[in-house]
Amino acid sequence: MSAERDPLVFLWFGAVRCRVRTGRRTRPTVRRGPCIKSKGSHMTVTAADVGVLVLHGFTGSPAGVQPLADALASAGFTVELPVLPGHGTHWKVLAKTTWHDWAGAAAEARERLRVRTVTQVAAGMSGGGTLALHLAETAGDDLAGLVLVNPSLFDRDPRLKALPVLRWIVRSVPGPGNDIAKPGADERAYTRMPLRALHSLTQLWRLVEANLSAVRTPVLLFTSRQDHVVAPENSAAVLAGVSSPDIEQVWLENSYHVATLDYDAGEIIERTIAFVRRVGIDHD
Repeated sequence: MSAERDPLVFLWFGAVRCRVRTGRRTRPTVRRGPCIKSKGSHMTVTAADVGVLVLHGFTGSPAGVQPLADALASAGFTVELPVLPGHGTHWKVLAKTTWHDWAGAAAEARERLRVRTVTQVAAGMSGGGTLALHLAETAGDDLAGLVLVNPSLFDRDPRLKALPVLRWIVRSVPGPGNDIAKPGADERAYTRMPLRALHSLTQLWRLVEANLSAVRTPVLLFTSRQDHVVAPENSAAVLAGVSSPDIEQVWLENSYHVATLDYDAGEIIERTIAFVRRVGIDHD
């Protein structure tokens, strides 16, 4: 992980570009006027001064959270949407990575936001939520908030106990992608899930669950009633484990696991924008 640095505050005048960054592809949204308005000793923070890190899920791709990232950028926030190492190519590439690679990429994307914005919020879906929690645990109170959509912390499937040995024998199993109730939606996930990478994910699960009490930042948690990939008990563990006095759970009644592309996506977007605005701009 990159070294922590104090956030830089820039006084920008004229056109200001607030970008959604997906790997090397950049989608700019242009805002007019200054990002920060100074009134005497008081600094007014606007949407462009708030950075939002959006993280996709394990074996998934940025397509799974792209509508959320686009909506946040349209609302004026500065957004980073990285492609996590091993994703967006082939599952055999993912098999060569570990949770350290994914967490490192998340930290680097957050660092890019730190030098361009005043405050930052991390948002993640499924395994991206796990990474967002890990970031909050290691960043202390430095994050302004967390948005979690069906975050994963464990899987009670007894077959996972064989992973330490099985990962050297069986290279992959069918992937859990596209658990979506809405017809036609596609998160562009891998059709195969490499067991070596899954084993590394379970190691991250244990680490994050053991340190949930270190999370003190405000949390907005979305949980699908019907989820065929991550059981709702994972959200219950988040609620019970974090130390944040500011936490809200929203139950999603019409969506499966990839809720960011499902019937409740509009509600997720609306509530997330309001949450980011509250913790990033209106918190004073």
